[in-house]
Amino acid sequence: MPLIKPSTELRNHYNEVSIVCHQTREPVFITKNGHGDLAVMSIEVYEDLVGRRDLYQFLADGQADIKEGRKRPLNEAISSIKQEMADGNL
Repeated sequence: MPLIKPSTELRNHYNEVSIVCHQTREPVFITKNGHGDLAVMSIEVYEDLVGRRDLYQFLADGQADIKEGRKRPLNEAISSIKQEMADGNL
């Protein structure tokens, strides 16, 4: 269940909100005038999220490269290198 707090809670009780973010490893959603405004999280959780996003992008880029012929699967590359070595080209 997401934790939702008004902006005054963040302003008046920052330390408590920080402790909750670190202990639960979940964001605290901050409202302003009754509407969602921010998601506050620990830097560790933020870095994990960014790292996952970057990894997913690298994987998607790699799959697109293979599909479009710009790269080839590792086993094909290794076989090609071994063949070139056997032929004396490397």
